Amino acid sequence: MCTSSLVLLQVFCLMVPEGVRPQPSSSPSVAVPTSSDSRPGSQGGTLQSSKEGTETPWAEPETTRLGPTVVTPSAPGNRTLDLFPVLPICVCDLTHGTCDINCCCDRDCYLLHPRTVFSFCLPGSVRSSSWVCVDNSLIFKSNSPFPSRVFMDLNGIRQFCVHVNNSKLNYFEELQKVNASNFQALATEFGGKSFTSTFQTQAPPPFYRAGDPILTYFSEWSVISLLRQPAGVGAGGLCTESNPAGFLESRRTTCARFFKNLAESCTLDPVLNAASYYNFTVLKVPKGMTDPQNMKFQVPVTLVSQADSPLLAGNTCQNVVSQVIYEIETNGTFGIQKVSVSVGQTNLTAEAGASLQQHFTIHFRAFQQSTAASLPGPRSGNPGYIVGKPLLSLTGDVSHSLTLLQSQGDGTCSARRHEVQFGLNAISGCKLRLKTVDCSRLQQEMYWTLHGGPRPEHVAIFGNADPAQKGEWTRVLSRNCSVSARHCASCCVIPAALEIQVLWAYIGLQSNPQAHVSGARFLYQCQPIKDSQVAEMSLTTVVTFVDITQKPELPRGQPRIDWKLPFDFFFPFKVAFSKGVDFQKGSVSSILILCLLLLGFLSLETN
Repeated sequence: MCTSSLVLLQVFCLMVPEGVRPQPSSSPSVAVPTSSDSRPGSQGGTLQSSKEGTETPWAEPETTRLGPTVVTPSAPGNRTLDLFPVLPICVCDLTHGTCDINCCCDRDCYLLHPRTVFSFCLPGSVRSSSWVCVDNSLIFKSNSPFPSRVFMDLNGIRQFCVHVNNSKLNYFEELQKVNASNFQALATEFGGKSFTSTFQTQAPPPFYRAGDPILTYFSEWSVISLLRQPAGVGAGGLCTESNPAGFLESRRTTCARFFKNLAESCTLDPVLNAASYYNFTVLKVPKGMTDPQNMKFQVPVTLVSQADSPLLAGNTCQNVVSQVIYEIETNGTFGIQKVSVSVGQTNLTAEAGASLQQHFTIHFRAFQQSTAASLPGPRSGNPGYIVGKPLLSLTGDVSHSLTLLQSQGDGTCSARRHEVQFGLNAISGCKLRLKTVDCSRLQQEMYWTLHGGPRPEHVAIFGNADPAQKGEWTRVLSRNCSVSARHCASCCVIPAALEIQVLWAYIGLQSNPQAHVSGARFLYQCQPIKDSQVAEMSLTTVVTFVDITQKPELPRGQPRIDWKLPFDFFFPFKVAFSKGVDFQKGSVSSILILCLLLLGFLSLETN
């Protein structure tokens, strides 16, 4: 027997094994008995709530699924029983005036013991509690300041449990006060990436990185913009201006423009005027945005070709831009050092639905290189050619790539040319309007058009050939057309087609073969024409690559092993008959002898 006193610590007494005595508490408490096993005069485990009223009558420890064992009310008489000792906030009570299923804190359910009706309680509908339990037979006396109970586990063993005061289980976050002064600070501290762009001003990077857009400055309007490289979009390849040039990204683009009224657009449309492609400066580094008027950050665009303003003469729009080539010299993190531009121009007929095809090229190179120096261009392999790279040729001491004809939108020959790509057969053609009737000059014009300039004299053997090393180039074989036809004294024989034949092969290790050119020749298809027929001529260029690689012989098989140890029943006989030589050669004779011996042995047995 044990008595209690109103002190800071509660004292509990437990007599084992005669049962658990009532455990009075110094704080007001309510004990709710279960229904079946309670009987008069018996004393069971006391169901006791916590001091602060944070425990519900049907709460149970986390380590058991059963409710408490037989209990006896220990609350004083005449005490009003709270039928709804629920949480202050019932998060699962979503329907007003209706009992929400499995919501154990819903007052509309009017249930004293919701667990007896519901299969489970929704999270947040009961208070979370933390219990520590041991076997009841081990407890003689308890003076724990925390509420305690005796439960019956699934195996029928009494467990003495103490409710630990873990305030974190029922901790409520207080609302954060947000106002205009701390809104941005809270959003920055706890926020992440947003779909909307931030309007915070960021300092520009100190130098360009590969792929960064190149900044330009128009001093006339004090506007910072980007260097554009128009590109074709859609099936028709229409020009779009929203394609910025990337730093250190050399590329070529082609696009088409259509004009409803070229007569009005001829002198007003800036895309046709050469001045719009160089009337600005380029910022040397991005940090020049902070002070674009400072001349140390500006690099002027130098025009290196003749360019006139568009002019409408009768029904023709003259000096229309058809080609723009930028040469940009860079010096690492010091940025852009020099920019030059060359413009190609053409004439257009000012008619309804007129079209123009424009070509834009941007090429980057190191600042130390000079255009006057005869330096080798980009390699097509190192050393062997790479399929798809340009086929290098040599005219005099100048290295360039072989090219094919390219037509404009109306089918006439364009100043632009298709590069011959190593290993890829190709054919192209166009129409050439002849302007001269002199046979000799006509032939020269046709040869010049087919070759795209002076006739190439050599072709690079490897993709990294040096123009200064003549041994790294092979001569191109060719034969011109005769000046006059045999059966027509007034006819002129001109080349109408050019076929470029390239013989190549792989050399070196089979694990890393290198492609090289063994030889090349130009074949001309000549056609006689009369002076009266000189008006328009259809030209064709063809390139074919022939692989003449001679495969080496396959490696021979490994020598067979002469077994010295027995591996089957007939080994001793084979060795005896072969006398130590390869038994595979005399295997047939040895087998026949063995068969005769067996037959003789069988015949003796039968006799």
